[in-house]
Amino acid sequence: MKPFSKETYIQRRAELKKRVGNGLLLFLGNGEVGMNYADNAYRFRQDSSFLYYFGGDYAGLAAVIDIENDKEIIFGNELTIDDIVWMGYQPTIKEKSEVVGIYETRPLGDLDSYVKQAQAKGQTIHFLPPYRGEHQVWLQELLGINPAEQAAKASVTMIKAIVDMRNHKTPEEIEHIEAAIDVSVDMHLAAYREVRPGKTEAQIAAAVEQTVMSQDCFRSFPTIATTKGQTLHQHAFMNTLQDGDIFLLDAGAEDPLHYAGDLSSSMPVSEKFTEQQAMIYNLHLKTFQAAVDTLAPGVPFKQAHLNAATVLCEGMKEIGLMKGDPKEAAYSGAYAIFFPCGLGHMMGLDVHDMENLGEQYVGYPEGVKKSTQFGFKSLRLARPLEPGFVFTVEPGIYFIPELIDKWQAEKQFTDFICYDKLDAWKGFTGLRNELDYLITEDGARVLGHKKKPMTIEEVYAAKG
Repeated sequence: MKPFSKETYIQRRAELKKRVGNGLLLFLGNGEVGMNYADNAYRFRQDSSFLYYFGGDYAGLAAVIDIENDKEIIFGNELTIDDIVWMGYQPTIKEKSEVVGIYETRPLGDLDSYVKQAQAKGQTIHFLPPYRGEHQVWLQELLGINPAEQAAKASVTMIKAIVDMRNHKTPEEIEHIEAAIDVSVDMHLAAYREVRPGKTEAQIAAAVEQTVMSQDCFRSFPTIATTKGQTLHQHAFMNTLQDGDIFLLDAGAEDPLHYAGDLSSSMPVSEKFTEQQAMIYNLHLKTFQAAVDTLAPGVPFKQAHLNAATVLCEGMKEIGLMKGDPKEAAYSGAYAIFFPCGLGHMMGLDVHDMENLGEQYVGYPEGVKKSTQFGFKSLRLARPLEPGFVFTVEPGIYFIPELIDKWQAEKQFTDFICYDKLDAWKGFTGLRNELDYLITEDGARVLGHKKKPMTIEEVYAAKG
């Protein structure tokens, strides 16, 4: 798949300048991060906003968009012979920059004087909230702002402009996202084929990793491959799969331009689910469909979350684990004993798109604050949906013994939760499935050209 044209980057920067209006827009690229010493570094990953506007997928860069002086400059140091000995020949900063329509480059050391001259002229310096320690130090050196104050002093104007642009995906971005999702489906199909008693979680994770890397991609986040699905983010691969277990995989691919896919799957380790497992799995599919049926332009994503929670409470009432009015149980927050996370999140250049800029700006409309209530506080996306939005749909059903015990001791939601029946379910674990969606002009469509198993029949067929 072709990289974006220089015109794409030129148009993005022009639109950003128009939205912000004035000042100096400061972009700090990421550097190398040593695992245990400087020369043994983690895999490099460029800052996503830097990628979006400047495309420079290299360490040691910074950039400015100087609106008043109509300048766009990339700052970076050319490789020395020592660098070339270890890394091989690389294009020059000038050559890299011209690919994205930037024709002025300067050494990295010039950034400090450029920023200070802008300050002296009274220009507003717009910067984004830092999420790396190196950027906190860099901002302190450039702007004299204490690291503890930097997030609060970040430019809200710049954040909102970037969020609105990156939230609305273009057709060429959708192509990259769908390519990443297709590889993500392959990762999950590999797990379906490998899961059986006696295998280890590490062996399944290895098969998933081999699948993504063999297609010139990388994982978009650390893989979750576990039989302990009641722990939402279980990254340790410690267990051997046993008959009767449910195996949960949460894994996605990142394409060469860093666009993400994000899928999750739940499957029996044995040939088939037990009757109890199948009952919960099918209830989960009903919650999933309730959410998907809600998706449309103008509809708040929070409504999809609440509709899924209501169907969950209806099913739990039929099983005998909840009581009372299911809608009241959902809207009150009682549902969260089984579904403590949010329904989904924006996705794009980041698997949780732009969370470094603040979930409040990315996922919530102006004037609406995130809830602090358990369950609802984990809802990363609640705003009305708009064409071009790309996001995940991922309801789950979890039986978390520690959460059950805590709520029971605190007598929480006793009008809705049948605690006397829950003891028998504490060993169930948890399950979830996830697909990625795009809001269109008249509805929503699932992204990707390959199908991930969802129904029980599809799961059994994928296991072979």
